[in-house]
Amino acid sequence: MKNRSPILIVLGEPYSIFLELIFKTFKSNFFLKIKRPIILIGSQKLLNGQMNKLGYKFRINKVLQSKLKINTINNKSINIINVDFDHHKPFDKITNNSNKYIENCFSIALNLIRKNDDMSLINGPISKKNFLKKKFLGITEYLAQRTNRINKVAMLIYNKELSVSPITTHLPLKSVHKNLTKNKIINHVKLVIEFYQKRFKRKPKIAITGLNPHCESNYESSEEDNIIIPAIRSLNKDRYKVSGPFAADTVFMKENAKKYNVIIGMYHDQVLTPAKTLFGFNAINITLGLPFIRVSPDHGPNTSMLGKNISNPNSLVEAMKFLNK
Repeated sequence: MKNRSPILIVLGEPYSIFLELIFKTFKSNFFLKIKRPIILIGSQKLLNGQMNKLGYKFRINKVLQSKLKINTINNKSINIINVDFDHHKPFDKITNNSNKYIENCFSIALNLIRKNDDMSLINGPISKKNFLKKKFLGITEYLAQRTNRINKVAMLIYNKELSVSPITTHLPLKSVHKNLTKNKIINHVKLVIEFYQKRFKRKPKIAITGLNPHCESNYESSEEDNIIIPAIRSLNKDRYKVSGPFAADTVFMKENAKKYNVIIGMYHDQVLTPAKTLFGFNAINITLGLPFIRVSPDHGPNTSMLGKNISNPNSLVEAMKFLNK
């Protein structure tokens, strides 16, 4: 990866805590520790409005997309490609009025990345209810569609001590078992292994959970017997060494978890809840399988803290650290 290849940051939902996190991270001089140029993509007017309301004062460098000169950009200023957003207040309620603006921000970022796939992407949180409109389960699936990688991506919540990855993402629990297949598990595991080999030059030690409590079912057939165990056997037969299935209520205990780099679970909260309990904001969301590296802080818009200047920027810091390596 080229050291001067920019990190693009799509600001996401305008009425979220994300700009506050940007300001706190910039104020700490952390931007200066990043070797690569950082370029925000979003509304400069909104940025100025929230900056003033929160009591910050930084120098802003407006970057023109059509005249992007990477070698002239440094992180002494907040660099931004402006995207117009019609608004009246720096802080407000989330509505559908921001949908086109968010889409424009992503389009600019993806167009730049198509011209230079060494660029990386961080995105701020978005409202699944408003922006995705039931068309996509999350930004992972949205970006997969935008890059022709549908059903070929995976979510990894990364921490250097222990990462987790759910086979299904933002599905209601009643739909999880319907969306599990042997091939889906196999392809998911291969994506995780390929990522670790490419990024860290080593194979990860992977544990796979069951779906049912204690990996048991009261019914004649179970997902463990019909789907998960056959997937594990197939992977091991092909020399993709994985272990499991493990009961989700014990696999995260210290004596078990320390044996593995990644725990792959069957659904979102099965693995994200213990991961967030263990690591808090010291974890990042990485989308595997895209033609570029995309990471995001592992939190949502958090409107309950909007404008209060009390949010924790650690997950954003971890995302930048990861891309700076």
